Amino acid sequence: MVKFVTALYKAYDETDSAMFEINPVLKTSDNKILAVDAKVTLDDNALYRHKDFVALRDTNEEDPLEVEASESNLNYVKLDGNVGCMVNGAGLAMATMDIIKLSGGEPANFLDVGGGANAQTVEAGFRIILKDPNVKAILINIFGGIVRCDRVANGVVEAYKKIGDIRVPIIVRLQGTNAE
Repeated sequence: MVKFVTALYKAYDETDSAMFEINPVLKTSDNKILAVDAKVTLDDNALYRHKDFVALRDTNEEDPLEVEASESNLNYVKLDGNVGCMVNGAGLAMATMDIIKLSGGEPANFLDVGGGANAQTVEAGFRIILKDPNVKAILINIFGGIVRCDRVANGVVEAYKKIGDIRVPIIVRLQGTNAE
């Protein structure tokens, strides 16, 4: 069993996987260990190191909104709540979701527009968030270190104009470069 687990960990590590699920594991009468079924989830953020894995990707097995987000260079994960989040940076996204929970809400998603946010990425983020029927409000929380807050603000305005009838409240917090 030690050899099996060691080999499993080596495969997990070398493939930059996010998850290996082996269930069930079977021990044969001649003491061999076999994985009867397995599920492997690869880390999309590590695909640049594993170009041969890209051809194996089956987007039909993925959440359609997560696929759409990745096509717009956005990091998106759907959650079960009702407050849509648009944030730049994973750390700020986690802190924002914590604040939503501490305030009695539930985050509907993790959406990181990254350091290169502009009008197009903000619009794409809005469209993705608004496709979730559970979203009752949107919180945009941007710290402008690399990204310029005025670009994000223009993106919010342009997205609102292009998308049109947005029927949920939008709360925007911009702090940092060109926030005023």
